[in-house]
Amino acid sequence: MYETHAFKDKIQLFIKILIPILVTQLAMFSMNFLDTMMSGQYSAKDLAGVAIGTSLWVPVFTGLSGILLAITPIVAQLAGAKKNSDVSSSVIQGIYVAIVMAIFVLLIGSVILDPILDHMNVDNHVRVISHDYLTALSTGMIPLFIYNVLRSFIDALGKTRVSMSITLLSLPINAFLNYVFIFGKFGFPELGGVGAGYASAITYWTITVLALIIIHLRKPFSTYKVFSNKQLPSFHSWKEIFKIGIPIGLSIFFETSIFSAVTLLMSEYSTLIIASHQAALNFASFLYMIPLSISMGLTIVVGFEVGAKRYEDARKYSWIGLVSAILMAVVCGIFLLGFKDSIASIYSGNKEVIALTSHFLLYAVFFQLSDAIQAPVQGALRGYKDVNITFVMALVSYWVIGLPAGYLLANHTSFGAYGYWLGLIIGLAAGAVTLSTRLHLVQKRMVRRNA
Repeated sequence: MYETHAFKDKIQLFIKILIPILVTQLAMFSMNFLDTMMSGQYSAKDLAGVAIGTSLWVPVFTGLSGILLAITPIVAQLAGAKKNSDVSSSVIQGIYVAIVMAIFVLLIGSVILDPILDHMNVDNHVRVISHDYLTALSTGMIPLFIYNVLRSFIDALGKTRVSMSITLLSLPINAFLNYVFIFGKFGFPELGGVGAGYASAITYWTITVLALIIIHLRKPFSTYKVFSNKQLPSFHSWKEIFKIGIPIGLSIFFETSIFSAVTLLMSEYSTLIIASHQAALNFASFLYMIPLSISMGLTIVVGFEVGAKRYEDARKYSWIGLVSAILMAVVCGIFLLGFKDSIASIYSGNKEVIALTSHFLLYAVFFQLSDAIQAPVQGALRGYKDVNITFVMALVSYWVIGLPAGYLLANHTSFGAYGYWLGLIIGLAAGAVTLSTRLHLVQKRMVRRNA
């Protein structure tokens, strides 16, 4: 990160930071896809087992890892204020928090995993695969949480290309290990879908060790001497991480879990409708990586400028991110309208499923527009460390407005299953309006404070 003066320079720096983040997010999205796809190549039951395990793990991980995202605005503001000695302390304390959180998840998971799977109406073989897949995955949980802290530190310094390189390296490693453990190659046992869990765990260990080596040896990370000074856990530092991180994590959890809730509510519909809903939602999630990446980029640049008390520059970056997201949403919307049938055919050869998926994708166009506003605005607000009101707004928008509206439209109008998607659109739109208002108020307050 560095100070910019001309508006053109700000755009160039933002793009330089954004593109590696986008590639990283798409690569991480692809890792889950590889696990599911390669397990499906082994057997249908292994596919089902891994899919259930993933559906249980992803909402938990995204919510908890959101807490560790607090490291990004903390480090970005410290770097902007040139408080380099405080940066290393924040990273070390973040690692302590990551380890404690991972151990907590492991302990809770060991108690509740079996009861959850026992209450699910699935084939016993599928249940065993889900259990063993998550058990295998858990062996890489501690390094995965640590990696999220290290990545936040790397990204906060504007070196998003480094994170991109590490994550891209993880893809062929994960694919190779999946091949080895799922199908039992090179003398290893044939583990089926469970092997995907071990493959991911080993991949997590690999990228974490690689990140540690880079931070210790490569500039500019090595100049912060993160691992040179021994530090004991500081609960005062943990308090700041949790104060910023818990609202971020809850906001992410409320946003991701509402889609799981809709899927559960749609279980009353036919298998074809559920399959079409899942296919369209998967592609919409893929496109969401664009505004999500812009959001993460804004947290870095806004946090850096706020730390340096250049509040007008922070405001300009907010606008750059917001306009970029809206333009990309328009492009994605046109793409969806033009190729919705072709996209639907990727997921199924069934003509009825293709038709239903294509119709769901029409609603996904409006997802893009709402996400293009609410995601970047959330990212900018995190750069200001304004997260508590954001969390409340996310809760109200998605669960108090969006989900009830979807339920009413689905069950008391002719929209049927599409009513749930309309409800999601209403919730996202409500979030976009309220969060934009909050960002405007925060920016006005910062300008007055600096006057």
